[in-house]
Amino acid sequence: MIPNQANMIENQQNGSTKEPHENNNHKLIIFSAPSGSGKTTVVKHLLQVIPNLSFSVSATTRPIRAGEKHGVDYYFLTMQEFQTAIQNNEFLEHEQVYDGVFYGTLKSEVQRLWNAGKTVIFDLDVEGGITIKKHFGVKAMALFLRPPSVDILINRLRSRNTETEEQLAMRIAKVHTELKFEQRFDKVIVNDVLSDTFVISEKIINNFLKSQD
Repeated sequence: MIPNQANMIENQQNGSTKEPHENNNHKLIIFSAPSGSGKTTVVKHLLQVIPNLSFSVSATTRPIRAGEKHGVDYYFLTMQEFQTAIQNNEFLEHEQVYDGVFYGTLKSEVQRLWNAGKTVIFDLDVEGGITIKKHFGVKAMALFLRPPSVDILINRLRSRNTETEEQLAMRIAKVHTELKFEQRFDKVIVNDVLSDTFVISEKIINNFLKSQD
């Protein structure tokens, strides 16, 4: 549920509580990783170099950060707005990633991109990525971006300076759990040298988009 009354009404009229309508040309790319692994950087690169990809904007209850834009980086919802969207069955997936912080993928967002003839690409938490893969099956390519080591990942998280020490500690604790899920993804990419990660990701995605279901 986008926190704008006109948009909310329009989404409801367009059947935002319904499953996105698929056809044979509809495909999805999922990038998941522990926080700090670099998936957002990789996704932004792919959007620039692969034609017809379009980013699925997630909804979240976390505060907006400097430089972020509502409706571009995330749909920033209040807790009440997010809970109402859950009750209205507007999400393909949603979860409480940290205490009081929710993320979710709106059905209307995927439908909007498919209606525009786009291939949807997601930048998702690990559990959210697994849920979307289960939902769409072979239409989705699920990629797990792995850091070269946990120590390097922790250093990346600390260098961002975007969270309190308490929030950072929660993210670090979650990393070890998330790394155990990599075998549930279609491909695992170790993000050591970023330029190599770009090349590998492009190849995997282009091959997937050329394949026939």
